[in-house]
Amino acid sequence: MNQKKLDRINELARKAKAEGLTEEEIRERDILRREYIDSVVGNLRDTLDNTYVVDEYGNKRKLKGKGGIKS
Repeated sequence: MNQKKLDRINELARKAKAEGLTEEEIRERDILRREYIDSVVGNLRDTLDNTYVVDEYGNKRKLKGKGGIKS
């Protein structure tokens, strides 16, 4: 997500508090928020997919996903 979109999310948040949003702005805000959340979750998944645990013997093993959670 680029800075321009983040700035727009913040602008809409300030406007919502100050005077309220039109239906079109509410839809835009919801789309931008969903994109932001998907971006954060994707980055977290990428980080965890490249994370290793080192045991007491120095062996590395990849983190495994918790049962039932799809990546």
